[in-house]
Amino acid sequence: MDSKFEKEVTTVQTDSEENTGTIHQITTSRDIGAELYAEIDELSPEELQAERALVLKKLDWRIMPIIMVTYTLQFLDKLSLNYASAYSLKDDLNLVGQRYSWVAAIFNFGYMFWAIPGNLMVQRLPVAKYVGGMLITWSILLVAHVGLENYAGILILRFMLGMFEAAISPACMAIMSMFYRRSEQPLRMCLMLGCNGMASMWGALLGYGLGHVKNSSLAPWKLIFLVIGLMNFSWGWVFLWFMPDSPTSAKFLNHKQRVVAVDRVAENMIGVKTKGYKLSQAREAALDFKVLCLTLSGLACGVLNGGVSNFGSALIKGFGFGGIDATLYQMPNGALEFIFVPLFGLAATYIKDSRLIMIAISCIPPLSGLIGIRFTPLSHKWSLVACTWFQGILGAPVILSWNLLTSNIAGHTKRSIANGLWFAIYAGGNVAGASIFFSWEAPRYFSAIVGLCICYGAVIAIAIILRLYLQWENRRRDKRFGVVERTADGADEEAMRNGFKDMTDMESKHFRYCL
Repeated sequence: MDSKFEKEVTTVQTDSEENTGTIHQITTSRDIGAELYAEIDELSPEELQAERALVLKKLDWRIMPIIMVTYTLQFLDKLSLNYASAYSLKDDLNLVGQRYSWVAAIFNFGYMFWAIPGNLMVQRLPVAKYVGGMLITWSILLVAHVGLENYAGILILRFMLGMFEAAISPACMAIMSMFYRRSEQPLRMCLMLGCNGMASMWGALLGYGLGHVKNSSLAPWKLIFLVIGLMNFSWGWVFLWFMPDSPTSAKFLNHKQRVVAVDRVAENMIGVKTKGYKLSQAREAALDFKVLCLTLSGLACGVLNGGVSNFGSALIKGFGFGGIDATLYQMPNGALEFIFVPLFGLAATYIKDSRLIMIAISCIPPLSGLIGIRFTPLSHKWSLVACTWFQGILGAPVILSWNLLTSNIAGHTKRSIANGLWFAIYAGGNVAGASIFFSWEAPRYFSAIVGLCICYGAVIAIAIILRLYLQWENRRRDKRFGVVERTADGADEEAMRNGFKDMTDMESKHFRYCL
């Protein structure tokens, strides 16, 4: 290990201590994993190989279960409005005309408002503490729905929920990038998002069961918010206790294993985490063609998600099924998501450079489902319901886009801004998606269906364009800077060092993009 890198540290002498000569380290401007990475040469190749497998096993048994349960519960929260709408929510709160659309949309205004600040806080704060705090806060807001009596009240609560949920997905992405190599991330991130499907199934059963409660003083829709809120409240404390903030503070690993954990993710070429902000990186993120492509894809995915997640029950009710049945019949949607999203992640993991190909392919089944809804006669109501189930696969292009953000954007401020832009634009798309389902077009919602089909086409086109661009950029760099020996994740020694120096993917000429 280069001694220059090992000793590298930013220092400053304060005015008040000028005479004493006391020097302080500015810890926020140095990668939190740099010191452990400097110790890697103390381990023999045999020790390193033996510990790598053990560390990965420990990570999978600790990090993944917590992330998956967290994602299941947070998606239950997002679906709670959809399930509640199958009962008397609209009548009790006088959500007539487009009011329900605005209740669905205002969550995303809160999300949009806090997307970039929330991502910057994920970079600056201990991520596990931040997420745990958000879990507990939004659970309290969910329980507060029980006291709602009017339209204004639910608008306020949904806006606040959007704010407090804005950084949860980016935080989970940050955790994945700090603990897993980029070749390991597609499958694990797809397993994480596949839990949305589990949430859909559990939520449908929960909504169905609570709809049959006869002896409660609370309406079924209030019971839904109460039960999901209490589940999130309990889990928030579990998250705070068991989730580490980074590999450097993971108590379930010994010191040697922490060194190995940092060395593993060094191959991502982005370091572990640097808390200091750099304005130059923010500017670079705003002008990066890759970020532009991914955010446009995020906009299209947002429109799709906004429509599907908030109007699933309304579509099925329009096909001739009652409120309770409309909730129950959404279970296959969740099952398809739970099965097929991880399968796309598996393919992206084991087929080299296939992430963008899988994004394009995964859009085809749900696009076919929308076309089926558009042209199938209303008399074939079960065929129409089956077409709605394919929308569960939407999670695949969404999560693989997130993986491209975690894998192809280096520089921690740049990544925070890029993630924030993606989620802000995605939230804006959700607003549009919830707003194009016009009540007078029920039950077929022709305008919305056509708009969603266009969005799937846009995601496919962007995936193809971005793949061609990244291929060209990798070849250009190889031609200009030479081809050197690289790891399976595309990293060379200089690229790994640059990652711990918080260099962006544009600044680090040894950085190579995954496709």
